[in-house]
Amino acid sequence: MSIENWNDGATQSIDLLNQLPIKFFVRILINFLAVLILFRWIYYPRYKNADNVFTYFIFSTIIFLITYLLNRAEMSIGAAFGLFAVFTMLRYRTENISAKDMTYMFIAISLGLINAISKGGWDEFIMINVIVILATRLLESNLLFKRQNTKTVVYDNIALIKREKLKELLEDLEVRLGKKIHHVDLGDVDFLKDSVIIKVSYFD
Repeated sequence: MSIENWNDGATQSIDLLNQLPIKFFVRILINFLAVLILFRWIYYPRYKNADNVFTYFIFSTIIFLITYLLNRAEMSIGAAFGLFAVFTMLRYRTENISAKDMTYMFIAISLGLINAISKGGWDEFIMINVIVILATRLLESNLLFKRQNTKTVVYDNIALIKREKLKELLEDLEVRLGKKIHHVDLGDVDFLKDSVIIKVSYFD
């Protein structure tokens, strides 16, 4: 590529940026900050899944950009959520994910849509972002209810899976896992290997 062609391309890029209104940069900054708070300081410390954080960031940003550009052609809110549905199916139609991860995905894409097409004032859609962040943080805390976690383990002492030895089973699992267990579900039992699959439920 010659220097002249490179300069022409750079000039066109600068002209394109100059054509974008200031509200575009404000909106995408607000969207970035909202997603950053949600997934870096609320989602990641609890679930430690960096791949999902990356996915949520990219989805929210791409949805924002596409929706903002299409919105300049008077795209309706129905079309916007149709776009959301298409992206969701493309990403997860062949992958098993938890309801919690799907909820976070819905939040990420919804924020991208809201920040791109909101017709209200700045205070309105900023408040929407704040409400979503605060509601998520509240529900992820222990203020409203205790958070229950589950863990599936392969247990090697099938002598304790009898009903009359439930107390001893719970005590042994609590010592091994270091958790205060309140419920267990027994799965498949392998008598050849003297093991059983147990789904353990406990509160943080």
